[in-house]
Amino acid sequence: MQRYDVQVSTVLPVPLVAVRCRVSQRELSRVVPEACGAVWNAVRAQNLSAGRHVAVYWDGTIRLEVGVECAGPFDAQGDFITTLTPGGLVASVTHLGPYNRLAAGHEAVRRWCADNEYVLKGPSWEVYGHWQAAWNSDPGQIRTDIFYQVARSSE
Repeated sequence: MQRYDVQVSTVLPVPLVAVRCRVSQRELSRVVPEACGAVWNAVRAQNLSAGRHVAVYWDGTIRLEVGVECAGPFDAQGDFITTLTPGGLVASVTHLGPYNRLAAGHEAVRRWCADNEYVLKGPSWEVYGHWQAAWNSDPGQIRTDIFYQVARSSE
């Protein structure tokens, strides 16, 4: 079992090109990769450089934005929008391992907040590392950074 080291920091919003959707929990494993691929293709079609893939979970109903870091001037069209990741005070962890085990990283942040006088204040998001060929044979090295917007309980 992975040990998670929760970090608290202040982050700035990061520009994204994304698609917006609302999905059920069981649809996530299909929708997120499909949306990442679609957005990547849209960004590449405009000859823009793109960063890592990101999924922003805006609320408990799984109102979701899935996209790619992209600071260039994207010509939004169709289902593709420009947006930002949340910013502000966050609690975060790095999850190493397959995506189907990401829930453990999320639970670690929520548990740490409850034990350390922090409250979840808003959305959460995942930033997926650029795929490495070595991950095909060792999925235990797949990197995903998990962020939660938080506030001190006293605030």
